[in-house]
Amino acid sequence: MTAAVDPARWTDLLSTAAVRHGVPGAALAFHHDGRMHEFATGVLNRDTGHPVRTDSLFQIGSITKVWTATQIMQFVEQGTFSLDTPVIDVWPEFEVGDEHQTKSVTIRQLLSHTSGIDGDFFHDTGRGDDCLDKYADACRQLPAVHPIGATQSYCNSGFSLLGRLVERITGKTWDAALREQIIEPLGLTHTCTLPEEVLRHSGAVGHRKDGSVSKVWGLMRSAGPAGLICARAADVVRFGRGHLSGALLKRPEAMWDAQVTIPGPMPFASEWGLGWMLDTLSGRRILSHGGTTIGQSSMLWVEPESGFTAALVLNGGNSVAFEHELGTALFGELLGIEVPPPPGPPATPVDTDAARFAGVYESVGVKITITARGGDGPRLVMERKGDLAETAPGTSMDLVAVSGNSFVGHAEGMGWLPVVFYELADGSPYLHFGVRAVPKADWRNPVR
Repeated sequence: MTAAVDPARWTDLLSTAAVRHGVPGAALAFHHDGRMHEFATGVLNRDTGHPVRTDSLFQIGSITKVWTATQIMQFVEQGTFSLDTPVIDVWPEFEVGDEHQTKSVTIRQLLSHTSGIDGDFFHDTGRGDDCLDKYADACRQLPAVHPIGATQSYCNSGFSLLGRLVERITGKTWDAALREQIIEPLGLTHTCTLPEEVLRHSGAVGHRKDGSVSKVWGLMRSAGPAGLICARAADVVRFGRGHLSGALLKRPEAMWDAQVTIPGPMPFASEWGLGWMLDTLSGRRILSHGGTTIGQSSMLWVEPESGFTAALVLNGGNSVAFEHELGTALFGELLGIEVPPPPGPPATPVDTDAARFAGVYESVGVKITITARGGDGPRLVMERKGDLAETAPGTSMDLVAVSGNSFVGHAEGMGWLPVVFYELADGSPYLHFGVRAVPKADWRNPVR
């Protein structure tokens, strides 16, 4: 049983939630009971006051990864390679810093964030059509962050490499191949990847935590396959619907099989499939993916049983709380699906020895320092490294124990976030934060 849509209700909910969570502008689109519904609120840019329209373009960030994964799955269906083909078998020049990864990592492991390749190598290789080729060359020195298949760790780098694989197979730039494989077949008129294309439309700019306009508009082009699509909300919904209609893949459900459990589950995500994040709510499978760029955020949700598909795009504010409030309302009011509350401190304090987790955890993209503070609980300080250090600053937060090794911390503008300390099979200590596995820096055993 599904509920009817009251446009006044959703217009009001979108606008009041945006005000409540400090969101400058947002657009919502969803397909329900055979109809598309679109809503918009706020401004694209607080400096200009230009209003958001339903056809306004926002950066959808890492939702792009599902599009890139779909391109790869088209090649799998065509027999170009299999999911378990080592990347080097179809790309002989493929190379990363760890020799074992170079020889062994598979297509499946890149798609499911289990490759072990350090995932936050944001490296600007220019605006030319050869940017992904240059990026792949730079990855020859990229170290492993964990052994292949040992855990889940979000890997932007892996999706840029998959984008380069698309280029090698098609002989086109990733942008051109995306248009040929997905954008044009679905008839998407408000979807693009390059800023000069966005300028032809009504485009949003990001806003910083203090509400001011971000000085940098977007990420470097080499991050394209991992997060550079710009689109109106309705186009994102049509992409999600393409996975249900057979317009993109003969067997889209192959992407819905869980590949790995997320050590620190997020709202709407307890497992990872191939490209998609997965969860089960009220006994029903939910597909989703979120995206965050410089001051812009997005969410895509798909419920395959009913065909319900929704996309939410926004340009600042407390994105996590805003997305959770809208997602909870959409699933609860339209489908009768209960969404669990977001992470938060337990009602009864949990006593744990936090001193054992103190230390420095480090990867190519981040340095996280955990300090024990006696009865006050540990403190987390995250510093970003590399090309995003200035445009995407780090965060600091006090941690509250949820169990012996699980904590939550409150980050400004993002609400409560899970932090999990755990060990891999070889005993090496890791911290899982922001769906990333970060190894303890003073652990002496090498990653293999």
